[in-house]
Order: sequence, then C-alpha cells, then structure tokens
Amino acid sequence: MSGPGDHGPIVVGVDPDPAHRTALAWAVDEADRRHLPLRAVHVEGVPTRGYRGREVPPSWEEWNESLHKTGRRVLEEATEFVALRQPRLEVESLLAEGDPAWVLREQSRDATAVVLGTRRPGRRQEGFGSASVALPVMAHAECPLVVVPEPAHLAQEPAHFVVGVDGSERSGAAVDVAFEEAALHDAALWALLVWEPGPLRVFDEHEPQEEHRRLLAEIVAGRHARYPEVELRQEVRVGHPVQVLAQASAQALGLVVGTRGRGGFTGMLLGSVSQGVLHHADCPVIAVPTRG
Repeated sequence: MSGPGDHGPIVVGVDPDPAHRTALAWAVDEADRRHLPLRAVHVEGVPTRGYRGREVPPSWEEWNESLHKTGRRVLEEATEFVALRQPRLEVESLLAEGDPAWVLREQSRDATAVVLGTRRPGRRQEGFGSASVALPVMAHAECPLVVVPEPAHLAQEPAHFVVGVDGSERSGAAVDVAFEEAALHDAALWALLVWEPGPLRVFDEHEPQEEHRRLLAEIVAGRHARYPEVELRQEVRVGHPVQVLAQASAQALGLVVGTRGRGGFTGMLLGSVSQGVLHHADCPVIAVPTRG
C-alpha cells in the first residue's frame, strides 16, 4: 500500500466510544506489519455520555475546555490500547478541530493509508463511524482509505483478499495494493472482474467472457510476477459489480477497489462501485485512488 510517501504514517480516526476499537486495532496491526508509525486522530465534538461528568457548561470558554478535555481523554485511552496491543509501535496523537472528513483528507497528504471505522446500518452513528465521513474522504484522499466495519469481521480460512478489477489499466493501482496486502498477510488473492451487459445488448456469454479474461490476465500478470508467493485466483463474472464483489468478499480479510476510473464495460465503474461496497461489504474495504 503506497500513499504520497512510502514511509508516511498509518493515520486512524479514533472513535470516541472505547467499545469501538476494531478500526484502531486494524490500523495498529497494519502499522506494525509495515514498520510504520501510527498517528491517532480525534476531532473534537460533543462529549459522549461515557465522558460527561456533568452537563456541558453554557459558556463558550467552558464548552471549549470540556471538548478539549474529552478529546484528550479519548486519545489517551487510544494510546493505552495501542501500547497493550503492540508495545513497540511508535504512536503519535493529534487532537483536531473541524469537520472529520476534512481533517482526514488533509491527513492523507503524507499518510501511507487512512483508516476509519463505520457502524452497521441501524447502529448509532457519530464521530468517524459514519459513511457520511467515509464517502467524502474516499472521494478526495491522496492515499488508500481503509474502512473497517464494526463489529469485528471474522475472515474464513484460507486467508484471502478480493480485488475488483474494471478491465482497464487504471485499475492497476488497486491490484498493486491488493497484492501487497496479500503478501504482508501471507494470504491468497482473488482478482475478480465483474461485468454487466447493457439492457439493449444481445447476451452472448462466450465471446465477452473470453475478452474479459484476457484483459484481467494482462492486468495481473506483471504484478503477480513481483509477488510470486501470493496464490492468485482470477475470475470473470456477470452481474451487478457491487452485489458480486460484496458476496465474494464475505469471508475475506479485505476487499480492494479503485475510487476513480472507468473500464470499457458497462457497469464496472469503480467510482460508484467503491461507494456501494462500503454499504454492503462485511469485511474491511480498501479504496485506492486511481488518478489520471
């Protein structure tokens, strides 16, 4: 996984609720695995019930100090969590003000990756735990964005990642990250190209399938040569990309998709697909900017 700098920190948005630590745990383990520092970020907001000793004071000065106190406590508890999970990991904390999405976009400028959590539908949304934060960050981040669902996802053995490929070389950035992640986790990789025939197109499965297989093979060939230890599975499927990718990744360690670019096949527009899988994938989603 490469951001603007190969040695930038893993940035993680810290949820104010200490019961929600799945994204933080993912970021800690990733930073340790890559020998990178961790930067824990919290954006000041309304103190949660777990941190309120009394009603929020009416004056602006007291209100502001209450927010600072809450934010510092959130980061102190996050730092303690990191120390228990990976004692040797270098960690810094940042207490910021403003819109969480804007803060994380700015943090992505020098990060290897930005990590945040998101709650399941129907759960209480606040802080970084909302798709309303993930989507604007994904649209403008300058490094890969990792969205980790709460509660924790249980992957199935053998360990594997899934990467969505759209049939264009521009999706190669996502494939690069997918191979890297698979190698770091000693996992296999499932490269999946999904295409959806247009409504007026006569369905002839054989010829399009062969063309898609050829393009998929071309995209992954050179990259697989750089990671020969990664067991690779390639597959072309017909269907709705979001639905197929979400189903394929149900037991995966992670699902990797691009956030820009368009292939030559109707339906596999990864900008919209990456948004869709955020709502439907059970595993962490790694959204990789594909500029150009």
